[in-house]
Amino acid sequence: MTDFQAAEEDKLFLRAVGRTMRVLSAFHHASGPLSLSEIATRAELDRSAVQRMVHTLVRLGYMRRSLDDRGYLPGVRLLDHTLDLLRLDPVVQKATPVLLELRKTVRERVDFSLYDETRLVYALRMQSKRETFYATLVGHSVPTFCTAGGRAVLSALSDDAARAVVMRSQLHKFTSKTVNDPEGILALIAQARSDGYAVVVDEFVQGEVAIGVAVAGRDGVPLGAIHVAGSLSEWTRDAFVRHAAPVAAEAARAINGSL
Repeated sequence: MTDFQAAEEDKLFLRAVGRTMRVLSAFHHASGPLSLSEIATRAELDRSAVQRMVHTLVRLGYMRRSLDDRGYLPGVRLLDHTLDLLRLDPVVQKATPVLLELRKTVRERVDFSLYDETRLVYALRMQSKRETFYATLVGHSVPTFCTAGGRAVLSALSDDAARAVVMRSQLHKFTSKTVNDPEGILALIAQARSDGYAVVVDEFVQGEVAIGVAVAGRDGVPLGAIHVAGSLSEWTRDAFVRHAAPVAAEAARAINGSL
């Protein structure tokens, strides 16, 4: 059952709003503009209903025609809501100045992501000299099971809760070194819990070493994670851990203490 299907069982749930969000969500992982038929297929909705919703969203500025007029794209007014999330979220507010200082110290890529069970969603991205345009975008999500920030967040959960998230995850191999065996993943999560940080080498991005530290609320429930990443062409695993893990852990404590 999808999140939308589960929500529709709620008596207070407005189906019209839910279906509109399904239309906007059709653009997730799209590689370019979408036609009405493609939006309807991705949203699993009737084309005539999608046509009316798309027309409304275009009129309101939340969707737009592509420059070549061959389909539709998200509209600029969606960025207003992204700004609202980033400026009003208390964790992002507290994390931003801390991560700016961390970036100055480590002089490598520093990110902050928000926890969403089987994935982390990047809310802050402070890039190094090697990064691509795509890697600078907030809103990009990564799986929890095989990323440093993800394993750090899962290590803040109980064993049973962490196992439940892992078992709900799609355990794809992103590189030849991705650990996608549930028991192997849980062992690495336990190691992260013991160390106070997680280390991932070559598992999600080829040629990268990354350290993740969880950020949690006063109740200990994880809210997000700090990621620090470097290139294996410049760092060994152990050298990067010595360089980045202590300051990343200190940054997480600073954010935790301010919440």
